[in-house]
Amino acid sequence: MHDLTLFRQSGVRLHPETALIGDAGYQVIWRHHGHSITPHKETKARSLTPEERQENRALASTRLRVEHVIRRLKIFRVLKDVYRHRRRRFSLRVNLIAAVCNHCLTGTA
Repeated sequence: MHDLTLFRQSGVRLHPETALIGDAGYQVIWRHHGHSITPHKETKARSLTPEERQENRALASTRLRVEHVIRRLKIFRVLKDVYRHRRRRFSLRVNLIAAVCNHCLTGTA
């Protein structure tokens, strides 16, 4: 299932001032959340301006850092596969895994 479809079906409510950063697959997310940021797309009729290209580069740089954090979290199988444990403890496990990842990043291990 595409991430945007999952976002629509989940019914997740976000604060109106929260900025969402998405890739080109999320072009229409602004209909659901006005504070979303997606890259500019080039069409046959119009090429990107140098400013739009620069904005796309900055956005890609930010997204790359986020994707690296997601990769670190998905190393843990409990987050990569289907979650089969008690739902009540899911947020606790996610927080513990995030703490382990942050601890490893700081180099204080």
